[in-house]
Amino acid sequence: MTGKIAMTVEEAADFTGIGRNTLRQLISWKTMPTIKVGRKVLIRTQDLDRFLELNRNTDLRNQAEVIPLTGYVN
Repeated sequence: MTGKIAMTVEEAADFTGIGRNTLRQLISWKTMPTIKVGRKVLIRTQDLDRFLELNRNTDLRNQAEVIPLTGYVN
């Protein structure tokens, strides 16, 4: 992925090509774990990689199709 341990939603969107609003929606559906630092939301690169691998060939805009990471705590 990248040399960073975690990325902001904006950085993750730029890196993956997934829209910021789609990433925010995935977070609100509690399918992707995040780390909050004040108002900043971070996504661990390891979690992002696992999430994308798990949801290969999935329409990420369709909540019924998205497979959440197990052990998710936000």
